[in-house]
Amino acid sequence: MSTKPKVILDPAQRRIGEIFADADLRRLHAMADVIWGRDDVMPEDQFLAAAPDATAIICGRWRYPQALPLATNLKAILEVGGGFPPTIDYEECYRRKIRVLSCAPAFGPQVAEMALGMAIAAGREIVVGDSAMRSGREKWLHAGNETTFTLYGKTVGMIGYGGLARALRPLLEPFGCRVLVYDPWLGQGYLRSQGVQPVGLDELLSTCRVIFVLAVPSSENRAMLSREKLELIRPDAVLALISRAHVVDFDALTDLVLAGRFRAAIDVFPVEPLPADHPIRTAPNVVLSAHRAGSVREAMTLIGEMVVDDVECVLRGLPPQRMLSAQPELAGRYVAISARRPDSR
Repeated sequence: MSTKPKVILDPAQRRIGEIFADADLRRLHAMADVIWGRDDVMPEDQFLAAAPDATAIICGRWRYPQALPLATNLKAILEVGGGFPPTIDYEECYRRKIRVLSCAPAFGPQVAEMALGMAIAAGREIVVGDSAMRSGREKWLHAGNETTFTLYGKTVGMIGYGGLARALRPLLEPFGCRVLVYDPWLGQGYLRSQGVQPVGLDELLSTCRVIFVLAVPSSENRAMLSREKLELIRPDAVLALISRAHVVDFDALTDLVLAGRFRAAIDVFPVEPLPADHPIRTAPNVVLSAHRAGSVREAMTLIGEMVVDDVECVLRGLPPQRMLSAQPELAGRYVAISARRPDSR
């Protein structure tokens, strides 16, 4: 009988070959007996039977809350979906010193790259110019740049300064941008130590030429960017909606960009896939993306690398280093967002 610790691998919404490089999967099998380890969902009876012996559980969703009391040897739950599952009893995990870890940091670099690209595309009107060229309506040289602007030297705002913002900020450094941040969950001293300037939301919206919406969805920020707040945005600015549509009054945003009130770059929507007749599709001053900022195929194996690194730490009795750990003060304030239509896959 094997004496290695047991790890349940039930990624569900993720495919094992998508998130684990062969070398990392071999590392995981070398350090632990891997239970299940298939792409399809682990049956409930098998999950509950394996839970008492599991030292760690790697999952896409926490589907069986009743397993936690049975998992008497559990040291860590490592989720590979990108957020903290709302169905976990966090208080019980804290009481028993069970680490709840999210792979969210794996998405930071790829989302930051896309956010920068979309903001530049909106400011330089790259998509508008491409469309005009294809239809024979292009304006050449100076005439085609009358309403464009460069990112160099501009004042940039970040709403939320979590992992996405911290991945984006170094990408802005070559442009010499002044960076303003609104994040009520972080102290002003900490933000200044990061080289950014903490400000109120109204000041950020009314001042910045480019505004990145990067806030994690919470019980406190639903439609935080109301119509009233959105109307503060200067008419020559770009609003880049990158994290979740949860934080924006999307109907108001649609109305304002259709009216030409400001430009936008949008990767996330309140319902996905976006209905074919949604009016935002017709806005000429908006760069649209079908929630593609993350999940770049070549970058997804970073999830598996982080998971295996932190499983190794947990099995050795050491604190995990790579993944994001759920904090007692914040876990109950996160909101799980499912924007997909029931008939979508």
